[in-house]
Amino acid sequence: MNIGRRINDARRFVMHRVAEGIGKTNLSKGAIDSNQVRRVLISRPNHRLGNQLLLTPLIQELTERFPGCKIDLFVKGSAGPIIFQNYTSVDRIMKLERKPFNHLFNYLKGWTQLQKSTYDLVINVVHNSSSGRIAAQFARGRFKLFCEEDPSILEKHPDAIHMAKYPVYYLRNYLPAASADDRPVPRVDMKLSAEELKIGAAKLHEIVPNTKKSISIFTFATGDKMFGTDWWEKFYTALLNAFPDHNIVEVLPVENVSQLNFKAPSYYSKDIREISAFIANTEVFIGADSGMMHLASASLSPTLGLFAVTKSDVYAPYGGGSRAINTEQTSIDDLIQLIRGAIKQ
Repeated sequence: MNIGRRINDARRFVMHRVAEGIGKTNLSKGAIDSNQVRRVLISRPNHRLGNQLLLTPLIQELTERFPGCKIDLFVKGSAGPIIFQNYTSVDRIMKLERKPFNHLFNYLKGWTQLQKSTYDLVINVVHNSSSGRIAAQFARGRFKLFCEEDPSILEKHPDAIHMAKYPVYYLRNYLPAASADDRPVPRVDMKLSAEELKIGAAKLHEIVPNTKKSISIFTFATGDKMFGTDWWEKFYTALLNAFPDHNIVEVLPVENVSQLNFKAPSYYSKDIREISAFIANTEVFIGADSGMMHLASASLSPTLGLFAVTKSDVYAPYGGGSRAINTEQTSIDDLIQLIRGAIKQ
């Protein structure tokens, strides 16, 4: 194990020990006075693209429930300002360094930002995040929600197990009874502008002709979430045979690698908003559980997420024809039929 990994493990151990006993919501259900919530803090100090995108349903819910409220975010890494740039309710994004011991002063300075404002509502989004609970506890706020597991929420809303949905259902539990409802949880959404979508269409048509509609695929993923070259070769052949009237375009990862050995027309960019707009101009996206899958879902294009080892009920794309596909239980032929259904949405 390298020294960086050891230091990070030590940091996690310390954070876990410090967080012991922290993180209990001390409110009765229905206690939040929604008329007095003007400033909100969301605590999610995690750098992963997907985990930050999964905050967007909660931000939409807060904006609707508390019109005119200003939302601050406590996150990690540099993606936040890019992801949330079109969310007008997001006021300040406080960022922790991804590698704290490489930038120790800035990392410690990031924590001090939490004391610069007083909030009407503080929400720690993931209860098992030690740093998230510490941040919520350290922040100054009137109401604090720590999103502990509540069996009554899961019993009433089985889909609440989803990481993006649970904080929304949890929040609703603490609003006045008159505000309670069963409307669907908002979708994961990048809020792409009309100009961004126009640029995405132009990028797509630089690669493939605009005389055909397009299907986008993503063949990469980290660790054991990635499907092998044999699987992708078979699937790509099936796609070509099943959809001769469509372009098949591969969206490449930042590593610029392909499980298809670049056989399909391919698109590469490091601009996550441009990537999302590119995918938004395709009829359907197919790819393994990854940040790119969540980015595709946030484009509002129908997204079919491929799952084999991770929990699809926690991370599945949803809404607008999107869904998780268990590849252990779904053949390639069945997947082709699901793609046909998604295109028809």
